[in-house]
Amino acid sequence: MKNIVCFGEVLWDVFPTHKKIGGAPLNVALRLQSLNNNVSIISSIGNDKKGKKIEAYIEDHGVNIDNLQVDEKFKTGKVKVMLNQKGSASYDIKFPRAWDNIQINENTKKATNQADAFIYGSLVARDDTSRDTLYELLKLAKYKIFDVNLREPYYTIDVLNHLMNEANFIKFNDDEIFEIGGMVNSKTHSLEQNMKFIAEQTKTETICVTKGRHGAILLYNDTYYYNSGYQIEVVDTVGAGDSFLATLISKLINGDDPQEAINFACAIGALVAGSEGANPEIKTEDINNFIFP
Repeated sequence: MKNIVCFGEVLWDVFPTHKKIGGAPLNVALRLQSLNNNVSIISSIGNDKKGKKIEAYIEDHGVNIDNLQVDEKFKTGKVKVMLNQKGSASYDIKFPRAWDNIQINENTKKATNQADAFIYGSLVARDDTSRDTLYELLKLAKYKIFDVNLREPYYTIDVLNHLMNEANFIKFNDDEIFEIGGMVNSKTHSLEQNMKFIAEQTKTETICVTKGRHGAILLYNDTYYYNSGYQIEVVDTVGAGDSFLATLISKLINGDDPQEAINFACAIGALVAGSEGANPEIKTEDINNFIFP
């Protein structure tokens, strides 16, 4: 069992007909916990009913909340989610919110220093306080996993470069790697060559790119591993990439074969896309039946 810390936003995803608890770092944390890891979250909620519901939800799912801060100034995070006819999501992310004001203290430092892996994204760096806290914690983390999550207008190339250069492992989707590749003067239109270019530029050992329903590519120990995706009727794509990443990380840091890891991760990502919300319960037998019908 590995000790893993997830840093970043916790919030409510508000859909046209319902609302769900989410935020990429929390989605990753919940899936990692369900895969028998010891997971904690560093984030902040408002001192309000919505925050208390998030706190109870996280605790009920076994994720450590010792570093879930309560902010007296800002409200709990909220995102308006809009789905197109294919179930793909776009987002209206409210600002500022409690997770923009995550504070550094001795407890967050200790948790980060003791973790086998530290997972962070780019959205949490949209404002000074949480970004400064993240930068300090990255100095303490042993193994750093950067989940790129581009949400306009909340990113700059300077911040992205810093976060990439700190990472041991970077996860993009295909749109993100081409956009960032252009920002850092990559001259190639090949997905694999962009992965290699960014790996060399940032001295990052592992790069993964998701391709939606077409699966994913993993660059691991100078070898490419591929999965072409699994067919499923999409309900909504919210959280599918987060569950994919959590599963891939869990498999790799626990020493599983990289090809098996990416296959399993793609299957879980597909099953989440075929369910409502970011964190549906998925049992091992469901995954095995899906991969090997």
